[in-house]
Amino acid sequence: MLGKEGKRIAWRVLRLTAGWFLIVIGVVGLFLPVLQGILFLASGLAVLSTESRWARALLDRFSAWRKARRRDGDPT
Repeated sequence: MLGKEGKRIAWRVLRLTAGWFLIVIGVVGLFLPVLQGILFLASGLAVLSTESRWARALLDRFSAWRKARRRDGDPT
């Protein structure tokens, strides 16, 4: 069985893999009309932000952009 350190590494690899998978699906979704690209990109960044500072910073910028658009009256 995996020890405490092994489980921690396995969860980290799982989070990184899931985050990058969502990012890839999001990029594909930007070009395909059946997928919500922005939704998958934001979800992937949210998952990756638990492991990476750059993803957290990008997610914060995305959140600020969304708040500014809503404040300006844009419903999207």
